[in-house]
Amino acid sequence: MDRIGKYKIVRILGTGATSTVYLAIDPFSEQQVAIKLFDLRSLQDPKRAKISRKLLMTEASLAGKLSHPHIAKIQDAVMKGDINYVVMEYVEGSTLELYAEVDKLLPFSTIAEIIYKCCKALEYAQHQGVIHRDIKPANILLQGKTNIKISDFGAAVLQSNQSTTQVSGVGSPAYMSPEQIEESTLTHQTDIYSLGVVMYKLLSGRLPFDTSNNFSMVYHILNVVPPPPSAFRADIPPEMDAIVRRAMMKTPAERYQSWDEFASDLVVFFSQVAPTHDEIFDTEKFETLRNLMFFKNFSDVELWEVLRVSEWRKVPESELILRDGASGRSFYILAQGVVHVLKQGKLLGLLRRGDCFGEMAHLGEDDFIRNSDVITRSEVVLIEIDPDALTHATTGCRFQFGDAFLHLLVKRLAVANERISLLLADQNQTGINR
Repeated sequence: MDRIGKYKIVRILGTGATSTVYLAIDPFSEQQVAIKLFDLRSLQDPKRAKISRKLLMTEASLAGKLSHPHIAKIQDAVMKGDINYVVMEYVEGSTLELYAEVDKLLPFSTIAEIIYKCCKALEYAQHQGVIHRDIKPANILLQGKTNIKISDFGAAVLQSNQSTTQVSGVGSPAYMSPEQIEESTLTHQTDIYSLGVVMYKLLSGRLPFDTSNNFSMVYHILNVVPPPPSAFRADIPPEMDAIVRRAMMKTPAERYQSWDEFASDLVVFFSQVAPTHDEIFDTEKFETLRNLMFFKNFSDVELWEVLRVSEWRKVPESELILRDGASGRSFYILAQGVVHVLKQGKLLGLLRRGDCFGEMAHLGEDDFIRNSDVITRSEVVLIEIDPDALTHATTGCRFQFGDAFLHLLVKRLAVANERISLLLADQNQTGINR
């Protein structure tokens, strides 16, 4: 076989009981894609074949509907008789299974960042009416150090105001929540439980319940409190034990009520427990952007785009960032700290956390000349955005930047008008006194 539909096959990526995954080329975009080709004829049991087809239809129905940087995109789907396949974004790398073994465990900060990104991706999916239902290391792809993409939404629950589509009896028993085992009504909290188990496995290299069969596994999930991850890896901070414990509480009422609660505890871990480091983690960056006024109208997906097109760095006190008379096109946003704006040594103003500067270079011409010095008054965290990088963002993200600049310019114009009014009033008063 050299083609599936219009797609040219490169090689096999993996095989399963009912499907084979191929690396292929989309002839129109010339991009690599992953194609999951199903062979439902291999299933002798008609009931299993029906369930597998339902799972395929669920995944196919999500084509083009989940657009998030930490979810593997489903780009196309074909279901015609014996030809059934789903075309997905190709993610080069490995699954988290590789890093859930005792001899390959990741640093705590890396695990916290991965779980944080999973929280934000699954929160997005929840808002689209999707509950994954099969969160496990094998369904989380890792690119580079911490860039993840959640895949395999075949077992998902698709919710709407009118209906809920659900196939029972699917999922991986070791990662199932108690309510999923009992086939109760599911909410996003079932995925919270499963992600808690994933975090447990990444921290310790072990499952919470090490049983010899699924029946015993089910009993333990429903009735037994697992030991903390630190029981198997003594240097795990108690704060991480606490996060896992709360995510894996047996009743939804005791568990994290929202993905934001789960993610917020990971942010607290970074701020209070993670060792001092020069690197600024994506977790810290994302939370910073969410709390800056400049980005108040950006969606979460657009904020992840901002991370992709920006450069972040820590700058010490009394360092020159921009020089009067120099050329440049980048603009900057202060994530932390204070800077002086000076002209010929005279102080024009102070800029603080959330303020933007250098944007006229982006809004103006290519050979823009800076018209003031900008010097750090304290240590600052600086967000730098190159307009060339910004052109690769989506139209929606670029629109939000334009809208933010418009509000910024209106605000500055209002301040300038107020200053001119005060100046004219002073001049008029001086003339009257004379």
